[in-house]
Amino acid sequence: MLKIRKMYESDAEQFCRSFLEQGWPPKMEIFRNYYTEQEKAERNVFVAEYEKSPVGYITLLPHAKSGPFAKLGYPELTDFNVLIAYQKRGIGSRIMDEAEKAASAYGDHVSLAVGLHSGYGAAQRLYVKRGYIPDGSGVWYRNEILKPYTTCCNDDDLILYMSKKI
Repeated sequence: MLKIRKMYESDAEQFCRSFLEQGWPPKMEIFRNYYTEQEKAERNVFVAEYEKSPVGYITLLPHAKSGPFAKLGYPELTDFNVLIAYQKRGIGSRIMDEAEKAASAYGDHVSLAVGLHSGYGAAQRLYVKRGYIPDGSGVWYRNEILKPYTTCCNDDDLILYMSKKI
């Protein structure tokens, strides 16, 4: 049975173990920060729990801190992950449903950024299917608009900002 809930402090260690098992670097400090920010009501963290184990998550900031939507005050969805073994089961959509519902308390639009390399392919497809539209500012790299014909690295910092009306 799938349940979407707030983050528990113990989730950090469980996610780090699961990340290592699938060959991803653990993010213990980041998870601990998410939990702390959740407890201070600075960030919402939505965790998908399946058979009593955390298998995915997304975070929601009440207001985007960077990018084109920061000036507009849009809430922002960040750091979306579903463990590989649990993908293609609708878990990501369920997490997004809850996060978007919560985002509506902060405004009538929600924003996000998605990486452009193939590792983000599933997320790119999901966001388009859910109605997210690029903002038109083009590709961003390391928190700045990437100027046309500029050389860059296709890493996690190469992103496209999108939003949708909720």
